[in-house]
Amino acid sequence: MSKATDESLRAAARGLARRLMIDVARRGVLRGRGVGKLRRDRADRGGELDLDRSLPALVDAAAIGGVPPVDELVARRWARPELALCLVIDTSGSMTGARLAAAALTAAACAWRAPAEHAVVSFARTADVIRPIRSSRSKASVVDAVLSLRGHGVTALSTALRKANEQLASSQAARKTVILLSDCRATDDQDPVPAARACEELLILAPAEDCEEAERFATTTGARWHPLSGAAAAPAALAALLDHS
Repeated sequence: MSKATDESLRAAARGLARRLMIDVARRGVLRGRGVGKLRRDRADRGGELDLDRSLPALVDAAAIGGVPPVDELVARRWARPELALCLVIDTSGSMTGARLAAAALTAAACAWRAPAEHAVVSFARTADVIRPIRSSRSKASVVDAVLSLRGHGVTALSTALRKANEQLASSQAARKTVILLSDCRATDDQDPVPAARACEELLILAPAEDCEEAERFATTTGARWHPLSGAAAAPAALAALLDHS
């Protein structure tokens, strides 16, 4: 329906797809989201003064015309995000049907898991950034961009992983993870293993019907992987990898 001749029907189909995918992805999120948390600490360690918590020390100091010791004041500061994600989508093969839907659902799930810092990169011969690690681009816009992807060209896996590491390099998150959505069958002349090993954490979602190369690549590089049985399974598969202990 998204390719229908009627323009209004096309728009309605795309709008429905966006809403469904964002909702399905949200329901697949089981753990805490990757956002920074507001923490309170002694004011001599930096941050913004918390007047409510610091009031007793301020009142005591004012009563004697003095200045309160800074270590008796309380400050608020944002801790660094717990999680930053970069989703890397292989568009070198067929990007229609289930694989396209799986990519869009995974992108939406990444947005729910790490709303503060998540990037989306697509690749074939070159790697293109759909959403930078810090961006105001909405979930709906990203899902729509992923739904517009079409398969073509060679699989430049090394280039894609290097681009993902570039996106995550500026993050201050405690955990920086690359999510690779691919069968991991590189078809250019660059060895992808060094770029994969350079990732702080690499997780692979591979199509269940074509996952042998992905399993070998994961074993070689120390990545974890999970077979993806269909589009609807994408949020749960992502959660299984991220929440693995």
